[in-house]
Amino acid sequence: MSDLVAIAYPDLATAREVASNVGQARKAHIIDLEDLVIVERRDDGKVKLHQPSMAGVGAAGGALWGGLIGLIFLVPLFGMAIGAASGAAAGAMSDAGVDDKFMKDLGTKLQPGGAAVIALVRQANMDKMLADVKVPGEVIQTSLSDDSEQALRDALAKAGAPA
Repeated sequence: MSDLVAIAYPDLATAREVASNVGQARKAHIIDLEDLVIVERRDDGKVKLHQPSMAGVGAAGGALWGGLIGLIFLVPLFGMAIGAASGAAAGAMSDAGVDDKFMKDLGTKLQPGGAAVIALVRQANMDKMLADVKVPGEVIQTSLSDDSEQALRDALAKAGAPA
């Protein structure tokens, strides 16, 4: 079962920095995500979701496989085009994760100009993740246990304190 974690930040740039840090943790196999979204509440009050494109990931993988198959049949460009198209279609169809309506509702609770990182976490090395928290933020919603949520709140508060 996955855990939902939503953390608010003062602006979109800070939320993007945190999302990038989470991406690096994902590459290092410290965290396994089902979904990661940045929710932005613009100054005019409108809520915008920034979701990484799974279609692009699918297209790149499809192009690679299509190119290899195309090389076998001596038509690599055609194979890459077919592979990219099928990979993009598969990536676009796999929009699993946190419900968009829920995220937009959560976004309305942010301060204008603010943003939040919402992650659906399959598995994480909590000790390593909490030790790597560098940017302070405010927990706005989680499905973590009380102890894990408090540890996250403490790590976020400690990140903002002078060393």
